[in-house]
Amino acid sequence: MANKKETHSCNNQVDTFAEALATARQMQQNWLTYGVNFVNFYVEDVDGDWLETWGHDEIVGNSQLDAIKEFLVSKDSVAVKVRQHLGERSLFDFAVNLEESWRISQTDDRLSVVRNLLASEGNSIDTDDVMLLDLANILLGKLAEIFDL
Repeated sequence: MANKKETHSCNNQVDTFAEALATARQMQQNWLTYGVNFVNFYVEDVDGDWLETWGHDEIVGNSQLDAIKEFLVSKDSVAVKVRQHLGERSLFDFAVNLEESWRISQTDDRLSVVRNLLASEGNSIDTDDVMLLDLANILLGKLAEIFDL
């Protein structure tokens, strides 16, 4: 039985390697055929400012995450309510999920996601609960203040 699993695992690794090798060969062929213009096949916006803005999204994301983490551990009354509501749940995981939810453009969708994040895992808490919705709304307002929006 263990031998079959090892064989299956080896086959998967060989398949993955074969795909990577085929991709590399295709890239090399494109380079030989098209010269430096082969990059157009692999980069969407070759002529854009992607090189100048490289890593900008990560920096913005990290600063937002840091601001959220600082807020969540602060003595702010909203942060205290959120911590009390979360109980033993990971504050870091909540901060990461909250930062991801901040990227949602539609306000109603963002509110729904934050409300669901606040809903306790494993417990039967009604996500339509007015207090939960109010806390999510207040939390989003606080984040808007923090990010000056």
